Formats: sequence, C-alpha cells, structure tokens
Amino acid sequence: MKEQKEIKIEPLYSIPPTKEKKKRKKKWTIKKKIGVFGATTFIVMLSTFLFLFYGPWDGFRNFWITSAMTTMTHQYLATWFYSDETIQKVLEANQIIEVGEITDPDLITFRKYNGNMTIYKNKYEKEILTKDPGNDLYKVIEINGTTYKGFLVAIYDPSKISLATTQYLGTRGEAITTVAKRENAIIAMNASGFHDPDWNSNGALPHGTVIQNGKIVSDYKDVGFGGFIGFTHDDKLVLGNMTTEEALEVGYRDAIEFGPFLIVNGKSSFIKGNGGWGIAPRSAIGQRKDGIVLFLVINGRLPNSIGADMVDLTEIMENYGAYNAANLDGGSSSELVINNKIINTPVAGGENGLRDMPTFWIVKE
Repeated sequence: MKEQKEIKIEPLYSIPPTKEKKKRKKKWTIKKKIGVFGATTFIVMLSTFLFLFYGPWDGFRNFWITSAMTTMTHQYLATWFYSDETIQKVLEANQIIEVGEITDPDLITFRKYNGNMTIYKNKYEKEILTKDPGNDLYKVIEINGTTYKGFLVAIYDPSKISLATTQYLGTRGEAITTVAKRENAIIAMNASGFHDPDWNSNGALPHGTVIQNGKIVSDYKDVGFGGFIGFTHDDKLVLGNMTTEEALEVGYRDAIEFGPFLIVNGKSSFIKGNGGWGIAPRSAIGQRKDGIVLFLVINGRLPNSIGADMVDLTEIMENYGAYNAANLDGGSSSELVINNKIINTPVAGGENGLRDMPTFWIVKE
C-alpha cells in the first residue's frame, strides 16, 4: 500500500494574524455640537411658532392680534403674519360692548365706616374696609391673577382726588414722579391716553377733552373711542359718552376722555373673548356705591406678570365692589406712585421705566 501524502491547500490570499482592535469612540468637535444644538433649537422654535400662530388653538392668535391692533404703531405685528380677513374675524370675536348708560350719581351714597365691622359680604369687602392702622386716607392691596400681578389702591375720601396735568400741556409731557412731587401728591396714577404716532412722542397732547377745575384745558380730538371719565363737584365718578358741551352741563370738576367703560350703574359691559384689547399692563379707575374710589394698576410684559385683559379688569373691579369703573391708558403708560416711590414696574424703558405723559389722577392730603 502506497503511503498517502498529506496535501496542503494554500489559500489564495493570506490572512495575517489579527490583533483585537480597540473600539474607538467618535469624538464630537465643539463646532459640530454647536451645529447640532442650533439645528435642533431652530426646529423646535419653528415648530412652536407655527403651532402658536397657525395651530388649532386660537388663544395665542387672539392674544397676538388684539394686542397688536389696539396699539397705534405696532399693528404690523399682526398684519405681517395674518390676512385682513383673519384679523377682522378675530377682532369681531373679541370685543367689549358697553352698557350704553351714563352714570346716575344719585345712586352713589357716601358712607363712613367706623372700623368696628365684624361681618363682611366677602373677603374683598374685608380687604377694602379693614383700614391700615393710622391711615384713614388709603390702603394698598396686592392683586394676583393667572397672568398678572398688580396693585389696587382704595381711597376713602374722593374729595382728595383731582386731575393733574403737565405744566407744559400741548408742548411736552412730564414724568409722573415729577408731577407728584410738584403737586405734593401722596398718590399718583396715569390717566388719559395721548397722541403718540411714533410710539416715541413726548406726551404733549392728551386724547380728547380734558377738564380741570371745571374748565377745558385741552381739546384734541384724534381718536374715535372712549367717553368722559371724571369726578363731579360733589366727588362722584361719572362715566358717559357725550359731547363736551354735555360734559360741562354734567358738572365735571375734573375729567378726561378714554375707555372702554367696564361697569356703569352696577352693570358690567358684555365682553366677547378677551374684549379686543389683548393682554398688557393696565390701569383702571372705579368707585364703589359707598363712595370709596379704586385705583388699579397691573404690571405687564414681565416674566412673572404678562398683563391683564378687559375680562380681568372687570372681574377685579366687580370683586372689590365697583359700581362704576373704566379702563385708563395702559401699556407702557401704566404707572403708580405712592409717597414719591414707584410702586409698580413700568415698562417704558426710560428713566425708571417712566414715560412723559400729559394727565394724572392724584390724591392729596
């Protein structure tokens, strides 16, 4: 038997001995990380923008359009993103329909409280009628809501309230702190709106008619909304849409023109949606049936206080018993000073966030 030889088949190619390869982690450069983060952020922001502006939820859309369209010079913030048809539809769905009455001053009966009350209708009445020790002139109450924070000032003697104006009326306005100091005012709050075509005016010309000490001191008819808001010679807050001649017959000692009216003769305005004025810093004035006057200033455009709409203002005034109440100029004009100190957080961007304005409601000792 022949010896069989082992046949060895050589591979067509040789496989060199392998060494265990170490797994290498891919290193991301800082530039790549920044790029990915930026792209992700952009996608998230774009998606959020599209959802808010054009998504099925109309809350933000209503807020955006009404807030922009009630300004004099920032309506482009709405017209950039929405058609005229959409804007009109939103405005029709958000509006305030006033009661259509003029305040009946006979329904206001002044009452003095001795401070010994133990039973109150609700917590709001208790806040109003429980005076601070040693202070029979006013009380400051902090206001908090879902989207806002602010201050309500109860003034117990309406005869101490008057209208102050810039001493350069028709030429330029003044800061509220300047006017308060000059008038020796304990409390000062902004009053009417003013001609502001470029959102950077000097506050020289107040909207509509201004009556001070029973006399017309300014009469600039540049807007088609609002009515008279002011105090008669018997210290009653009277609201009404009327001519200047009719206003003088009413017997105003101090009055401005603005609005809208929130409550007249105990009847609240009908508000559709947010009232059509959006959410912003707000100021308002009201009077209870017992004669106590309410100054209201709401912070806005801040991280902890976006602002209030007409529904919020009306609800606050209702809660604290206002029988007549009206909206005043808001936005960057909402300002409150007590004892020469700025109480709220104005957002005008000037010195201490203040704007020069023409008219102010003040309280003097």
